[in-house]
Amino acid sequence: MKLMNNTNAASNNDAKNPVLQVKDLSVSYGKVEALTNANLTVGEGQIVTVIGPNGAGKTTMLSAIIGVLGSKGSVQFDGTIESVPEVERMVARGMNLVPEKRELFGEMSVEDNLTLGAFQRYRMGHRDQAQTMEEVYALFPRLKERRAQFAGTLSGGERQMLAVGRALMAKPKLLMLDEPSLGLAPLIVREIFRIIAELRKKGVSILLVEQNARAALQVADYAYVLETGQIAMQGPAHELADDPRVIEAYLGLGGKHQAMLST
Repeated sequence: MKLMNNTNAASNNDAKNPVLQVKDLSVSYGKVEALTNANLTVGEGQIVTVIGPNGAGKTTMLSAIIGVLGSKGSVQFDGTIESVPEVERMVARGMNLVPEKRELFGEMSVEDNLTLGAFQRYRMGHRDQAQTMEEVYALFPRLKERRAQFAGTLSGGERQMLAVGRALMAKPKLLMLDEPSLGLAPLIVREIFRIIAELRKKGVSILLVEQNARAALQVADYAYVLETGQIAMQGPAHELADDPRVIEAYLGLGGKHQAMLST
């Protein structure tokens, strides 16, 4: 189902103190345009979600914002415009991406993986890693229980918790999450989204890419629908959750797995 065409509209997310403003972002793979003139805003302390079907360009968008992929358009992060985002610079400035594949060091312990997450801050002269680690353990008690365990032996849910925890060790201004619920059991998905909501209370700004539209819309403040590389709809998350077109396309009977999250 194709939703309304809204590709050229500016982001209507009138967030106070925007941390991220993306304007006319486009990405091409050869002659194929994977993302077309995307506009998006994330405010300070906001959870913004991008939902859409597999292959819509959601991961491409995150990769372009942080500078992993080349792009056209502009990315304004924390008040500075990056016409050509570079990943090392974006990370150093406080942007962090938890990729879909989690990218952990399987033969290193949970604690060593977390310590690596703080490496950039350590290089910059910060020495607050022990305190930050305790904050991460408070969010993820299961990681504290398994602190000496090899990351490769963790369950899927625990690996996702570790990937998010490692990103938090960098004390990011913006945390970008790519499909954090992918492949996880409903009970674990609920726990992951509870923690995402908890992070907002701590003032972390979050850009959340999800196929699990029901869970994403429940936790987010503002939402964008991405289809075939274009922003098809946008609005406050609670409004999109009640929109008949979104319900039919993403929240209908096909989402039995998602429906379990709201019980």
